Amino acid sequence: MAEIYYCGVCGYIYDPEKGEPRKETAPGTSFEDLDPYWRCPSCGAGKIRFRLKSR
Repeated sequence: MAEIYYCGVCGYIYDPEKGEPRKETAPGTSFEDLDPYWRCPSCGAGKIRFRLKSR
């Protein structure tokens, strides 16, 4: 099961199983494999603002 991350600014959840169509991110793309300059599609925060969601 892939790790889910959330934006510490707005709470957006990045689920790698779903990807992110607004950013043209294909399903199955892990958070670690996202471009280093990838930004939150909701608020624009950088990857550094994301945290691992505890299960």
